[in-house]
Amino acid sequence: MGHRRKAKPNYRPIVLRLPDLDHCKLAVLNSLTSPASRRVYHYAIEQFITWYCSEPRLAFNRVVMLRYRMYLELRCLAANTINQRMAVVRRLAHEAADSGLLSPDLAAGISRVKGAKQLGQRTGNWLTLEQSSEVLNHSRGDGLRAKRDHAILAMLLGCGLRRSELVKLETDKIQTRQGHWAIVDLIGKGGHIRTVPIPLWVKQALDTWTMAAGITQGKLFRAVARTGKVWGNGISSNVVWYVVRRCCQRAGLDHIAPHDLRRTCARLCHTSGGEIEQIQFLLGHASVLTTERYLGCKQNLGQPVNDRFCLGTTRRSEAFPEHTARPDPFWPESTSPIAPVADQDSEVASAQVGSQRWDSLQSVSGRVTWAPPDSKSIPTNRASVGQEAVARPG
Repeated sequence: MGHRRKAKPNYRPIVLRLPDLDHCKLAVLNSLTSPASRRVYHYAIEQFITWYCSEPRLAFNRVVMLRYRMYLELRCLAANTINQRMAVVRRLAHEAADSGLLSPDLAAGISRVKGAKQLGQRTGNWLTLEQSSEVLNHSRGDGLRAKRDHAILAMLLGCGLRRSELVKLETDKIQTRQGHWAIVDLIGKGGHIRTVPIPLWVKQALDTWTMAAGITQGKLFRAVARTGKVWGNGISSNVVWYVVRRCCQRAGLDHIAPHDLRRTCARLCHTSGGEIEQIQFLLGHASVLTTERYLGCKQNLGQPVNDRFCLGTTRRSEAFPEHTARPDPFWPESTSPIAPVADQDSEVASAQVGSQRWDSLQSVSGRVTWAPPDSKSIPTNRASVGQEAVARPG
């Protein structure tokens, strides 16, 4: 009888060497279409490879993912940053499994590791209508660079464009649709195509810049030398950042980014009566939830709820001078909200204050109405009200 051949074991590697990691890295980067996403993924993969190679011979499995998350948390990174780095590692593990460099079971275990929890929500930065007007006014000037900066700020505030969309904008994209100027077939983030309407005051700022610079084709915004001459075929995203920072500092506003002007455009459209669906089309968001975050609908910091009361004042009119015409039945003008009482007669004083406030309330048709503190009149027409007399607390 012949000897039976032994079947080869189904061996899958559990440790990725540096050449394997480089191969997976190239596979992940080649699968991305956006240059911005490719740049972010390249940086995140380099950070992970540096950490992975510094550890002593770790098997690329779920434990490695947990240790890497702990490493990122010890660096005090934000939850969004941690989740983004972990998503890159998951993508790397899937590419390694598809290439036969890693076991599919290990890749599935890596994908099951949860990211960092984000407690709460970060608040964006918005400009008011007056602040936006101040920024535009401080960007005006007779020079060629001032006209360009004014047109850039007008496009950011009036059309809500991103920096990458602004620097790639060409003159042939500006056309008329339905009797209105618009940016036609603008390719935005993720390859989304949309049409952005241009307000009249924004079009005037663009015409002033293009006529002064003599731009008829190609990129709409160009670099301006110190001598006042236009040169080059366009500008970079950093130029837009510097323009926004310089003009906002002239208006007395610090820590303002170009994306804050995009949020401001959405907020101004919403406060002017614009529909949230139309704002979504304007900004090019795939989900309306993203548009709601841009509008800041979750929390109203302009009129916060904890500004409706004030402690430590003797009269309500001192804390709220604009609400003196609308008295509050639970806060008489003659009573302090935190009036001190003596330790000896604390119970008696509290009973007197409670009795005084009780006299200030009248029950009429089931509604509580205000009466002066010295008025002790009680409605006698109880039959029409249909309620019994309210007895004072003993």
